[in-house]
Amino acid sequence: MCRQSYAEREAGKKMEEKQNGMEREEPPKYDFMREQIKERPLNKRKLLRRTVLTASMAVLFGFVACLTVLVLEPVFSNWLYPEEAAENITFPPETQEILPEDMALDDTELEQESEDTDSEEPETVIQKIDELDVYRKSYIRLQGISAEVSRCLVTVTGVTSNKDWFDNTYENKGQTTGVIVANNSKEYLVLANAKPLETVETINVTFCDNFQVQAEIKMSDPVTGLAVLRIDSKEIEQSTLEKIDAAELGGSNYASLTGSPVIAMGSPAGVSGSMVYGVITSNGNILDTVDSRYKLITTDIYGSQHSTGVLVNLQGQVIGIINQSYNDAEMKNMIAGLGISELKDTIERLSNGIHQAYAGIYGADVTPEANEDLQVPFGAYVTEIEIDSPAMQAGIQSGDVIVSLNGRTVGNYEEYLEALRSSTPDSTVNVTIMRKNQEEYKSMSFLMTLGELE
Repeated sequence: MCRQSYAEREAGKKMEEKQNGMEREEPPKYDFMREQIKERPLNKRKLLRRTVLTASMAVLFGFVACLTVLVLEPVFSNWLYPEEAAENITFPPETQEILPEDMALDDTELEQESEDTDSEEPETVIQKIDELDVYRKSYIRLQGISAEVSRCLVTVTGVTSNKDWFDNTYENKGQTTGVIVANNSKEYLVLANAKPLETVETINVTFCDNFQVQAEIKMSDPVTGLAVLRIDSKEIEQSTLEKIDAAELGGSNYASLTGSPVIAMGSPAGVSGSMVYGVITSNGNILDTVDSRYKLITTDIYGSQHSTGVLVNLQGQVIGIINQSYNDAEMKNMIAGLGISELKDTIERLSNGIHQAYAGIYGADVTPEANEDLQVPFGAYVTEIEIDSPAMQAGIQSGDVIVSLNGRTVGNYEEYLEALRSSTPDSTVNVTIMRKNQEEYKSMSFLMTLGELE
């Protein structure tokens, strides 16, 4: 057997595979694929929606950021730069009566001035002090006192804008005199008549050097008609701060006050900045006011029925706040004022922003004669009760004598007022009274819910 060649064997295999249907097909040949990126069409509505959303989020972020700064900035400022708290206003108690000789001008100084004048003349010539010269020097001294007190006085102007028939804007102005009563390290406090300032839009205060600044009412008292205004110390120029000062409050309860010289300052003559000299004619007139006690000082000074200002003694102390509303019909033009001794508690309360409790009681002291002859017990005698007041609702009547208020013994009307001032509005207090039953007084107790003096 002869060997088959390699070519013959391969040809035979192919023939055999073909016959058996097992001939393999060669894989097809592919060309390389070519890709082309096609841009997606622009969706304008979606783009607009995203733009609006982005802008809204930016506005919201800005609003939240501003709100956060506004809320947190004062907190961080107070933490980093704490402000001093305003001081409570208190006035020292009156401990010593001013004697008549202390109220007079210093005669020694007047004589010394006369000696200085006489020294220019030959020593051999004996001269007497001329009465007119003493009179002139006395008024010069009074003028010096007035100039010093004028640093404490201000002109308070309430301004309201209105329109006339032709739609033209004009301003209504009401003026009153105010007195600087305190400086609590943050603001200056001015005591003034509240009536011209009740419905005004702005309140302007003019100091002694004509510097003007805006003020606002801190608190007012409906019984006296007085209000305390506050002025931010930062709003006052340094040059003005060096010229102004708080007034020194004296006393008005001294027996020697009647007959002593007095200076009326402010607008006693109806003109701002006017002053008049005179004499005090009385200081013991008790005014009938609710839950309070004030005394009226009268003078022989003839002035305007609409006068405002202060009464000043020869020590430059304020002893009264001019108030003409309590004058008798025959004395309408005589200058009078509320005594400063009784006003001090009210000024302190208004200056410190403390609300006063209200019971609605008019009262008086029980005199020793009434106690001895009529057996009326000592205490606060109730002369009148306001309608629908807390006292009336509690059951207290005219003629009752209050002997205890909220655990504090009451021996007279002033002690009742002190106990009332120590109470707070809306609090419930226990009141013990003595009520006459036939021929004797019997003790009774009531619960009274206090209101707020408005």
